[in-house]
Amino acid sequence: MSSKISGTADVAVIGAGCAGIAAAYYLVKDQQIRNVVLIDPRDPMSLTSAQSGENYRNWWPHPIMTAFTEHGISLLEQIDLESGGRLNMTRGGYSLVTRRSTPEDLIHDLYRGYEGTAAAVRIRHSASSDYRPPCRTPWSGAPDGVDVLLNQDLIRKTFPSYANDVATVIHIRRAGSISAQQLGQFMLEEILGNGARLIRSEVVRISAHSPFTLELASANGATEIRADRVVNAAGPFVRDVGAMLGEDLPVKCVYQQKIAFQDREGAIPRDMPFTIDLDGQTLAWSDEDRDLLASDPSARHLVKPMNGGIHCRPDGNADGTWIKLGWAYNETATDPRQEDPLDPQFPDTVLRGASRLNPALAAYIGRLPRGAHHYGGYYTMTEENWPLIGKMKTDGAFIAGALSGFGSMAACSTGALCAAWVAGKSVPEYARSLCSDRYADQALMTRLAVLSKGRL
Repeated sequence: MSSKISGTADVAVIGAGCAGIAAAYYLVKDQQIRNVVLIDPRDPMSLTSAQSGENYRNWWPHPIMTAFTEHGISLLEQIDLESGGRLNMTRGGYSLVTRRSTPEDLIHDLYRGYEGTAAAVRIRHSASSDYRPPCRTPWSGAPDGVDVLLNQDLIRKTFPSYANDVATVIHIRRAGSISAQQLGQFMLEEILGNGARLIRSEVVRISAHSPFTLELASANGATEIRADRVVNAAGPFVRDVGAMLGEDLPVKCVYQQKIAFQDREGAIPRDMPFTIDLDGQTLAWSDEDRDLLASDPSARHLVKPMNGGIHCRPDGNADGTWIKLGWAYNETATDPRQEDPLDPQFPDTVLRGASRLNPALAAYIGRLPRGAHHYGGYYTMTEENWPLIGKMKTDGAFIAGALSGFGSMAACSTGALCAAWVAGKSVPEYARSLCSDRYADQALMTRLAVLSKGRL
C-alpha cells in the first residue's frame, strides 16, 4: 500500500523526549521557526526521559562540559521563573563524599573544571568557618562555587546521616533537582500553542537528502511527511535514525537502574544534598549469599570489588518523604530494542552499598516498603561521555543526543544549541567541541582519553 503525504515541515524533530522537545521549543522560541513537527510513536517524555534522575549540577572535570551545563542551568532557571516555579527547582547541591583525607586529585579536577568561570573553590579546614549548610529551597538564595569540607567535626555537624569515617565532602553548590516531567510539559505546551505539531508515528525510513521524505508507520497506517531539515533526537534510538541516513554514530546504550521508596524510618534528612559516595567497596554478604552469587556468572560481579558512584537523595518536594537511590555500575552495552534488562537483585545491592555511607538505610535491606519503585533507563553515550549536538554528515540533518545520565539537566542547552545549528546562527565557542567535529581534534580527544568521564 502506498503512503499518504501527511504534510510538510520546515523541521522534523524525531523523538519527543526531553532533548527533542527542547530542540523544538528553542526552534520556535529563539529561532522563530513555527512549522516544526515532533515525531514519536510514544507519549512525550515517556521513554528514557520518564526515568530521569531529575538532578542537575555544573560540576564536570573539563571546562567545556562545565560551560555547557552552566548554560543549561541558566535556561532551567529562566523557565522556572517564567512558569511561576513549575519546575519545583531545588538547590541543595551535590555532595561528593570520600574517606580519603585531602584528595588532591579531586581538588585538582575542581580547579580544572571551573577554569575560566566565576565559580570559587573554597577549602574548609575549620569547623568554625563561614560555610553555609545546604538548604534546598529557595534555589535563588543558594551560593555558587564549591565548598571542600576537610574538617570531620564540620562534616558530622552538617551531615549527621553520614558514617563517621567520611573525611572529605565536596559540596557543589549550583546543583539540585527539578521536575523533568514538568519541564517537558511546559515546553510542549508552549510549542504546540505556537503552531508546532506532534505526530504519533514511528519513523521507518528517511530519504538520503534534503528535502527529506520521512516514511511513518502507526496504527492508522503508513504516511509520509516532507521536511527541509531533520533533527535526530531519538534518545536510545539515535543510532538507528543515523543508520537511516547512512551514518554510523559513535554511541552505545548502557542500562542503569534506580529505586525510589517512602523513607518511613527517616533515614535520610530532607535537607541532605544529592550525595554520591565516590569510594569503591566490596559488599557485605553472608557466606551463604556470597557462595550463591559467586556460582552465578551473571551475578558474580556482586562479590568482587565494585566501583564507587552510589547516589542517594531526598526525592520530590522538600517536605516529602520519598528517597531515591542509584548506582551506575553497569558497563555492558545492550540493545534498547530488546526487553529492558532489569535486575531483580539491584534493590538489595544498592541498599547494601548505600548503607555504608548512610548506615540508617540498612534498615531497608530485605524489607523495602510496599510501593517501592524499581526502574531503569538507558544511558546513550559516546566513549568520552560527551553529547553529540549539531550538524550530522548529511546536509540538512542535525543531532541532539548522547545525553548519558545528564538529559534533564542539559535538555535546555542541548535544545538551544541544536536550534541555533539548524537555523544557521552562531553558537558559543564551547559548542563546537560538542558536535562530531571534535573527533578531528586529536589533542582534545587525547586529553579526554585520560580524564574522568564525569559519570556520577
